[in-house]
Amino acid sequence: MVVCIAEKPSVAREIANVLGAKSQKDGYLEGNGYQVTWTFGHLCELKEPHEYTPMWKTWSLGQLPMIPPRFGIKLKQDKGVEKQFHIIEGLMQKADEIINCGDAGQEGELIQRWVMQKAGAKCPVKRLWVNSLTEEAIREGFQTLKDQSAYQGLYEAGLMRAIGDWLLGMNATRLYTQKYASGKRQVLSVGRVQTPTLALVVARQREIDNFVPKQSWVLSTLYRDTKFNAIERDEEAEAEDAAAVAAAAEKGKKQKPKGIIYKPLEYATEAEGKSIIESIQDKPFTVLSVEKKKGTEAPPRLYDLTGLQVDCNKKLGLSAEQTLSIIQSLYEKKVTTYPRVDTTFLPDDVYPKCPQTMNGLYQTKFAGVAPYADLIRPLGGGKPLRKSKKVFDNSKVTDHHAIIPTGVIPQGLTELEQKVFDLVARAFIAAFYDDCKFETTTVMGEVKPSDDKQILFRTSGKVIIEEGWRRVMAPTKPPRVEASSSSPSGETEGGREGSVLPVFAKGESGPHVPSLSEKWTTPPKPYTDATLLRAMETAGKTVEDEELRDALKENGIGRPSTRAAIIETLIRRHYIRRERSSLHPTQTGFELIDLIHEELLKSAELTGRWEKKLRQIERHEYEARTFLDELKQMVSDIVISVLKDNKQANIQ
Repeated sequence: MVVCIAEKPSVAREIANVLGAKSQKDGYLEGNGYQVTWTFGHLCELKEPHEYTPMWKTWSLGQLPMIPPRFGIKLKQDKGVEKQFHIIEGLMQKADEIINCGDAGQEGELIQRWVMQKAGAKCPVKRLWVNSLTEEAIREGFQTLKDQSAYQGLYEAGLMRAIGDWLLGMNATRLYTQKYASGKRQVLSVGRVQTPTLALVVARQREIDNFVPKQSWVLSTLYRDTKFNAIERDEEAEAEDAAAVAAAAEKGKKQKPKGIIYKPLEYATEAEGKSIIESIQDKPFTVLSVEKKKGTEAPPRLYDLTGLQVDCNKKLGLSAEQTLSIIQSLYEKKVTTYPRVDTTFLPDDVYPKCPQTMNGLYQTKFAGVAPYADLIRPLGGGKPLRKSKKVFDNSKVTDHHAIIPTGVIPQGLTELEQKVFDLVARAFIAAFYDDCKFETTTVMGEVKPSDDKQILFRTSGKVIIEEGWRRVMAPTKPPRVEASSSSPSGETEGGREGSVLPVFAKGESGPHVPSLSEKWTTPPKPYTDATLLRAMETAGKTVEDEELRDALKENGIGRPSTRAAIIETLIRRHYIRRERSSLHPTQTGFELIDLIHEELLKSAELTGRWEKKLRQIERHEYEARTFLDELKQMVSDIVISVLKDNKQANIQ
């Protein structure tokens, strides 16, 4: 008999249905030579400290660090868990073969391996690896089963993550609680990922609290009903660009210099600005250049989990945890693919299946309306779907691909499930549309207060010529014109809102109306779920460029599937609080971070390096034993450092 073990009863039923195991038994389904059973997530967990030695039952600084010679697992103390485990154990003891059908990821691998170890399974084990729960995907998965050994790196990475969290969490929590907590019942929770995440929130709040606004005055002028902003050369930015070009050349890479870089012209005092206005208001404005550039904008990337959580937070007001719950439900309802992913690409072998997926979306209806039919129709007509390297790239996909629809027509979705599905569906459809085409016009002008002085002005306007993918992403009519654009510094330049720039000619001249506007620098914004997720993904670095963000993902803290839970854990432990959509540290959160001087405990960058090693273990590029030895040494060093601290600090 072949025993299949899934992570949830609902998933087990889908698998059993495909395999023909339709006879319901107590705790499993049977038929056609298969027995399909299930866990309820984690049935097993690492042992508590006192289960290694009774001395560790009492919290005492003298017993630290707690480093077991060998880690062990135990069943969770729950009657339902115990009953289901004994059913699984009985099936596995008699099995000819076991097929691990757990979720296709680090945690899913760990959950099932621990159960098999605890059950004493001795027979051969195969692994089912699927990206969706559709019947077709499950059948394909059973045709391409691999031996469990092919996923040994995945298991070792998951195991080291669990052991690392135990070693650091158990020791550091007891250490800081015993050393610094003021109340007997107060626990100061310290964790490998939660503490650097808290440190990010605390650091951002400190920036806000300590921010001192600076005033400046910005010069602009109105010429032919068009606003032009004053600019000057940014020599510092030009020097940085030249250094970057030189650094690239040393590495044998070619990098095109940006040329002249401008920044907004600002004055420190109103009086200085007014004196300039007096010197130029009666002088003519002259157009120096009119430059038109045609450009294209590729469709947005497909979703990984973090990207979806970010958009759902921004557009739907959902927390990261709510989004994860909803996309997991959509996966289990077979309408979207596996959600716990960190790539935005698809492998080449998915491309031939895309027309079938499009057909499912074409037929999808919500409340009797087919929202995607008109969007998909232009992609039909017998022509092949567009295939872009920005979507299909085998080198950017490992175990899983981006989150996309499966082509199964959604039925019985809740309102929020519909909205989240809509984001995923539109991103998928847009990926096969042409680029958005636009034309940007940049007009440079000058006013001369005297023959030897010149004040430069600039404005720009962007006109969308062909919407391309924008038609898909905006359910309402997208703007045809973006009348103003941002300069490299982020300042909005001139232009006339809602209209195309007038036709300007080089050399033309005429009267203008200069003006001065007050400007204050603004503090950084508090973290939201969306921005904190991005900060965790990039180890605290603010990165907008998607390719650079991809490179930093290796050093991100936490896993895409666990980051939402980390945020909620910090809220539950009263280290941060959510105010509307913003996240703020509590007084306890401030005090805890101030108390921790060991950078490894609170630095997102340093913690990110440990995360990178876990990913390397998964790929057999780093030894799990070496990682474990480093963890033990780190914990020992932290304990010694804190015990040497003589300062008196009690967290209330």
